[in-house]
Formats: sequence, structure tokens, C-alpha cells
Amino acid sequence: MEELLKEQFDCKEVKSCNGKTGGINSDGGVYLLDGKKVFVKRNPAKGSRMYEGEHASLMTLHQIDIIKAPKPIRIFSRGEKSFFVMEYLAINPLLKQAASLGEKLAQLHLYNEQLRVLSLKNESFVGKTTHFVEKFGFDVTTCVGFIPMDNRWEDDWLTFYARNRLKAQVDRVVSTYHDRDVASMWPEIERVLPQLFPSDQSMIPSLLHGDFWVGNTGEIDGEPCIFDPGSSYGHSEFDLALPPFPSEFHDAYHKIIPKQPGFEKRHKSYILFYLLNRWNHFGSGYKASALALMREICAYNK
Repeated sequence: MEELLKEQFDCKEVKSCNGKTGGINSDGGVYLLDGKKVFVKRNPAKGSRMYEGEHASLMTLHQIDIIKAPKPIRIFSRGEKSFFVMEYLAINPLLKQAASLGEKLAQLHLYNEQLRVLSLKNESFVGKTTHFVEKFGFDVTTCVGFIPMDNRWEDDWLTFYARNRLKAQVDRVVSTYHDRDVASMWPEIERVLPQLFPSDQSMIPSLLHGDFWVGNTGEIDGEPCIFDPGSSYGHSEFDLALPPFPSEFHDAYHKIIPKQPGFEKRHKSYILFYLLNRWNHFGSGYKASALALMREICAYNK
């Protein structure tokens, strides 16, 4: 690995710092490149697509510059392995900065709406991106875990979420596990979804982390930090689906973005995406909870 990094970065000296980590889809290590500390993720097969999406997500987060995140540096491949080099951050578990994270996530979710207002006034944020995003999606494929997300741009969030998120996971479960219960309940879920997202609901796309849970957050130097994003522009509530964040996080978030009518039922539909996604990652241990939630959502139509 040291020789490979020397070649890629034209370094005189590369040292391993023995800061190895292991994740679900990648492992990684900390290295000094001519005295500069970086973190290198590596993946044997699936890495290139995952890393391209993560790189684009981190770049967008850095352009907006609201929540601290590692700065991406370079993606490269050698043989059947892919590597993603990024800024090293000594991230600690999220403890004291939960409320601050809630505030900053809400600010991130509102940023695109602020751009829309400023664009109408022909103004800009100095030093930040000023391109208002009108649709739901993203310019590149991103991943939740190792599963690629269909980020084709769509005018309507309900259409995007039903087709590009839920239906994609349902199809994958049915294809892999041949589960008849999921297949039979999906048409009913489709009929229920429009009740959760009324057609008259005004929704401005928000930049999402995309895989926002406590394991992808932390704190450093007295401020919150996020990492491992799989971003897209979507409904802000989507980033709130996964536990276990403390109450101060939610209180701070909803002080800035209050819960809208129907929040709890939409929240269940977002949890369903993650249960199906984990079923597709880890197997039928998630089947019972996914099916139970599908039945609960189907009952909304009765």
C-alpha cells in the first residue's frame, strides 16, 4: 500500500499510522504522505461506483460548508481493487454535539430553499454554490451501503421516492429472495403513498446526507461531523428515518424545521426503505420487521 500511495501522489515518504478500520463494505487505514495525514478506504470489487458517489457527495457538502465532513482527495484503482483517499479527521463519537448536529442538519436541508429565495432576488452567498436545484435526484449514482441508488432527476418527490427508492428495493428483494408477501403488498403500498404526500404539498428539494444514522456522525474540535454520505436532493424528512439520535438532536432540528402534518406516517414509509435496504444487504433477518411495517402502511388505506 505504501508503494502504491507513493506512486499515486509522487511522495518521497509514506508511513502507515496503523489506524486501520473495518466497515461493512470497505476497510481503511491512516497514512502519512510526506507528513500529511490521510485516510484511505479500499474495496475489492464494488468500490469504484460507491466511491464516485461518496466523492461527489462530499464535494457538494464542502461547497455548501455547513456541516464538517472529510474533504475528498482522490479515487484510483489497481487491478480489482478501488481506493478512495480523503482528508483524515480524528472523529470522536457523537456525545456533546447532538443539538448542534440537529441545528446544522436543518440548516443544510434549508440551504437549497434559501438559494431559491436569493435567486429570485438576484443575490448570492459569497464563496458558496449559488445554483438552486429545482428537481429531485443527483448528478451521479450514489450508494446506500453497496447498493447503487437510481438518482435520475424527477420533478415530483412522490414519483422519485416511490420509483427510485422503495420500488427499487422491493424489486431487489423479490428478485433475490422470491418473497411473495413483499410482491403482493407493493401495489397496496403504491396506492397509499399519495395519501402521505399530498399533491398540494409544496416541497423544495433538500440536499440529503442519504444514509444518515448515528454511525455516520461524530464530533471533532467541538463541532459535529458527518461522513460516508450517499447524497441526493430529496425530502428533508428522509434523513430523519434512522435511530438512535438523542432527543436534543430532534428538538434542535424541529425548532428550525417543525414537523409538518402527516410526519409520522411519512416517517414510517422512510423507515421501510431502510428495512428493505438492510434486507437486501444482510438477508432475511430483516424480513419480519419489513413485512410488519408494510402491513402497517397498507392499513392506512382502510
